[in-house]
Amino acid sequence: MTESSSASLIPIFDGHNDTILDLAASGRSFYERSDTGHLDRVRAAEGGLVGGFFAVFVPNLDSDKEPSRRIVESIGHGLNGVPLMNGSGPTLAYAQQFTIAAIAKLLRIEAGEGAPVSRDERLGVEMPTDPLSFIQSAAELEENIESGEFSAILHMEGAEAIDEHLHALETFHAAGVRSLGIVWSRSNIFGHGVPFEYPSSPDTGPGLTDLGLGLVDGCNELGILIDLSHLNEKGFWDVAERTTAPLVATHSNAHAICPASRNLTDKQLDAIADSDGIVGVNFNCAFLRPDGARDADTPLETMADHVDYLVERIGIERVALGSDFDGALMPNDLSDASKLPNLIAVLRARGYDDDALNRIGTRNWLRVLEATWGF
Repeated sequence: MTESSSASLIPIFDGHNDTILDLAASGRSFYERSDTGHLDRVRAAEGGLVGGFFAVFVPNLDSDKEPSRRIVESIGHGLNGVPLMNGSGPTLAYAQQFTIAAIAKLLRIEAGEGAPVSRDERLGVEMPTDPLSFIQSAAELEENIESGEFSAILHMEGAEAIDEHLHALETFHAAGVRSLGIVWSRSNIFGHGVPFEYPSSPDTGPGLTDLGLGLVDGCNELGILIDLSHLNEKGFWDVAERTTAPLVATHSNAHAICPASRNLTDKQLDAIADSDGIVGVNFNCAFLRPDGARDADTPLETMADHVDYLVERIGIERVALGSDFDGALMPNDLSDASKLPNLIAVLRARGYDDDALNRIGTRNWLRVLEATWGF
């Protein structure tokens, strides 16, 4: 495919990436163009990516998943002597220390870790060139989109680092967390994650626990966005009945096209529409393809099918993008952030004009973030 010129790039804000952990595991710099991973500042600029939700995920320490161990070794300083696993999931102590270390990694990136520098003649010091901006309001995001500054929202993918009294929720909110997925695809004290199964319904187990309902209330009180992407169906409905905020699935697709358990049924989509929420289309091949195959030879027309379906079902104003960069297998024609114009070209060919593309790219996220955060 032919990529668009930089002059015609559609700005895109992304609903989900796993780049913090990929940077820690690989040792690559966010500010230098890399041949590994999916996202860095250079490739983001080439593709029109203006920012995204940067996820903190606490990995299991399965012996057959060596990358998880490398991540722990590179980012999990201070974990010596701390019990790491409790059954199938991380312990509170491990999850909290890991999450703190991951947030510190993002703060160091914002401070310019690995960034090119130039001399500020007024201050007489070396300053990072074009640093990442760690944002906590929709107004900041809008300002950064206009100025060309790259924005990051801190997201917790799974609430294993939150204690039952929610003291840690308040603490992490004060540290900048503005988005939280109650679960990843595993159970915790708050609820039950949907497993990675195909074909499968997302109705795979019980809903939120009493602690989970309290977590919804706590997020609403603090203005933390609740991400439904990894939650099973009963948990989804518990959130829908409890929350006062728009329903958001930051990186999910249409179950009607790809019947993977991670995707959203028509009934779930209708509830998101009724709440004036949003769905970020996931780029993961296995959640796009009707056959559920983990195959990078997946045409972008298949992703456009999901966009079309969601637009028809819930409205153009409720559809966005949620790539899962650095956390999933991407289609060959969207192998990293620099290739985003390829997707835009496919959508243009289907009749999406600049207004529609700007809605999908940034404006729908701005609306939902303002409605959720209040500013």
